[in-house]
Amino acid sequence: MPYPSDHERDRPWVMRTYAGHSSAAASNELYRRNLAKGQTGLSVAFDLPTQTGYDPDHQLSRGEVGKVGVPISHIGDMRRLFDGIPLAEANTSMTINAPAMWLLALYVSVAREQAEAEGRDVDEVLAKLTGTTQNDIIKEYLSRGTYIFPPGPSLRLITDMIAWTVHHVPKWNPINICSYHLQEAGATPTQEVAYALCTAIAVLDAVRDSGQVDQADMDKVVARISFFVNAGVRFVEEMSKMRAFTALWDEITRDRYGVTDPKARRLRYGVQVNSLGLTEAQPENNVQRIVLEMLAVSLSRGARARAIQLPAWNEALGLPRPWDQQWALRMQQVLAFETDLLEYEDIFDGSHVIQAKVDEIMAGAREEIARVQDVGGAVAAVESGYMKSQLVGSLAEYRRGMENGERVLVGVNKFATTEPSPLQAEGAKAIETIDPAVEKEAVAALEDWRGQRDGDSVERTLATLKETARTSANLFEATVDCARAGVTTGEWSGALREVFGEYRAPTGVSAAAAGGGDPGIERVRERVRATEAELGERLRILVGKPGLDGHSNGAEQVAVRARDVGFEVVYQGIRLTPEQITAAAVQEGVHVVGLSVLSGSHLEVVPHVVDGLRAAGAGDVPVIVGGIIPPDDAALLTERGIARVFTPKDYELTDIMDGIVSLIRERHGLS
Repeated sequence: MPYPSDHERDRPWVMRTYAGHSSAAASNELYRRNLAKGQTGLSVAFDLPTQTGYDPDHQLSRGEVGKVGVPISHIGDMRRLFDGIPLAEANTSMTINAPAMWLLALYVSVAREQAEAEGRDVDEVLAKLTGTTQNDIIKEYLSRGTYIFPPGPSLRLITDMIAWTVHHVPKWNPINICSYHLQEAGATPTQEVAYALCTAIAVLDAVRDSGQVDQADMDKVVARISFFVNAGVRFVEEMSKMRAFTALWDEITRDRYGVTDPKARRLRYGVQVNSLGLTEAQPENNVQRIVLEMLAVSLSRGARARAIQLPAWNEALGLPRPWDQQWALRMQQVLAFETDLLEYEDIFDGSHVIQAKVDEIMAGAREEIARVQDVGGAVAAVESGYMKSQLVGSLAEYRRGMENGERVLVGVNKFATTEPSPLQAEGAKAIETIDPAVEKEAVAALEDWRGQRDGDSVERTLATLKETARTSANLFEATVDCARAGVTTGEWSGALREVFGEYRAPTGVSAAAAGGGDPGIERVRERVRATEAELGERLRILVGKPGLDGHSNGAEQVAVRARDVGFEVVYQGIRLTPEQITAAAVQEGVHVVGLSVLSGSHLEVVPHVVDGLRAAGAGDVPVIVGGIIPPDDAALLTERGIARVFTPKDYELTDIMDGIVSLIRERHGLS
């Protein structure tokens, strides 16, 4: 988005809504409606199988297809997703990471088809494509969990994408370095800035050292690096964070990479405000939270976001409806077009208070960047578990502040008295629900696709992809050939899995600081000791993440608190099948199984664990579950044998641990 001269009214940022679900056809209709309402950019949400490189018929995809985004299995799906939307005129953000090269190859291939159908020059159309692929794999290892390959091959895929786009799709942002999820994983403003910039350094060093881009073109590379940040409700601190972020990026790109053009050194960033900070209790309060958080990234002109997408008020309850997304879009439009915000220079220039906060964040970020570089950079800090343990520790500290009342969350730990909400009145259907038939339809459509394509072309292009992966050559053209041949998402990822292998990132739980001095923790710890004495064995809890949901923050905090009160904790990380969780529970002889599901697949995957335990003769082991679970679904889970259901309103982890001890005692006939 071009910046105006100093005397013009600033142009509004690109306004997006993060959207997509069920199918390519349903999502296309949603995009068309959103664009008709004045949205100026698209933000594609992909479902978890697509994000993790699986087809809808894979075992791990069970219950996940079309839930948190749109399933895209092949070029036919991509054609349908953008049917009637000219890609040369669109501004598209795609939240995709490990398979980012694959999804961009599908997008580019559809753009080529559109150009050919209209008799336009293909290169001219590709040169007009604007948008971004998130493509930040470092934060996936730290927070969001949709990684596939080890860090080295992942960085190679990013490098190849950047090099290819700089030469062929010059207006596209091939990576969106994403500190957004770092904040949700517990990062302080200092950590969020530092770890995002460490990721940028790792990426830019890899591109510079790859030999695929001339040193003279590094300014083009830097100019196409974008960021995606989080904005919490402490909006003065958040705004200061963005001013610090802007200054540090300018400094690093000038001094480390020799970029002399000030325009190329600008921090180009988009934002979504803090979704995980939204509350299930009194969710109407989320409206003012969202507006205040939007101010953090719009008030300061010199550090203003150039693209904003806002969550809906009810995202802590489930999938928002189109009307809820419209409300979030209108919030942006009122700020941009009704207020005088865009008419002034930066209103914080010269503020001693703001500058002091900016200086504090910059100094802390420089120190943390230096620590990460000392351990070998961002990749080494992921592999060693350093950054992950820092985030888990920060989030544990945040939660302790919320539980002891030092950090107020209105409607949750203070001012909890409430009137009934008309937004959630009986019959209001406050969230969007996905028809279970979506998954069956996606599997059937995939079978049809496989039956219609040229099998020889598929096999040939996949073989070439694997051969290229074993060399140091750029993988993008081989990926485009796969896309055009009709290869599926799972086949592309599977071919590279054969060459690169898969990866399980450190959880950070074992290194997180213990919570001491809390009388509540000490009380539960005494109950754990007493129960162990009566049973004659250590109390063991398995914390599991079934399915493809990689948001592990909650599970990690449960594991840390369980350890703090004296449980022996079995936590094997993310992306496990119900069968794997059941086997681990039986093998470890646990007393309780705790499952965490945020993707909406709880009705499909959780009962399978209960059934598996019964089949293995361990039906007396209680299963509890936590996640974004509507009340009707919680009732269904209880009927299926789930002992307890926890949702985001249940924030007091020590009380939850106390309840788990009571549940174990009850199951073992103890008073």
